[in-house]
Amino acid sequence: MTEPNQFTEPNQSVDEPDELTEADQQAPISVDASGTPSMDLADPGVLRGALEALLFVADGPLELSQLAAAVQRPAAEVAEALAAITADLDARNTGWQLKPAGTGFRLYTRERYAPIIETFLLDGQRSKLSQAALETLAVIAYRQPVTRARISAIRGVNVDGVVRTLLSRELITEEGTDPVTGGGLYRTTPTFLEKMGISSVDELPSLAPLLPELDSLDELAGDEL
Repeated sequence: MTEPNQFTEPNQSVDEPDELTEADQQAPISVDASGTPSMDLADPGVLRGALEALLFVADGPLELSQLAAAVQRPAAEVAEALAAITADLDARNTGWQLKPAGTGFRLYTRERYAPIIETFLLDGQRSKLSQAALETLAVIAYRQPVTRARISAIRGVNVDGVVRTLLSRELITEEGTDPVTGGGLYRTTPTFLEKMGISSVDELPSLAPLLPELDSLDELAGDEL
């Protein structure tokens, strides 16, 4: 009996394939309406490509049984393909590698490139906010705590995406709910104060000289809600 490897599930050896059902024994992918031939997943190269695609799009580890079901091939055959993928990635020293993760497998970036990735991500965090994000942040800063619906009403546009950006930058946070509408209330964070170089929102400059109509806009937004 062949010695099991890291790509076999517990109590399963690589030379003992799962018992296939009648459906499993049929062609994995049928011919489409245009007559295009189906992929031959029995071909080792095609199978490896299919597994790589699945691992790439997955948002978490995939178990051997999941991969085998997706490609409709025996688990032992899939285990051999995973081992081949790992060996190929390591031999070419690619930027990613296939590693066991819990009870499954997942693609990871290679550790040697961690400093480059870290620098890239940090630079992204330092990138400038868009005009829409700045306007939304200003509304929150001057009208906090404020609901997303009120922000949208004041700005006249949907702000869902912008709010997510500000949350990811840790410039705002959701804290409590509006007692009337039940909507989440947003306010600025200590990170916002740090970026602004102030210790309290009370130190923000007055907007009255610049936006004399802000109060009327706020009242209009309240009427619309």
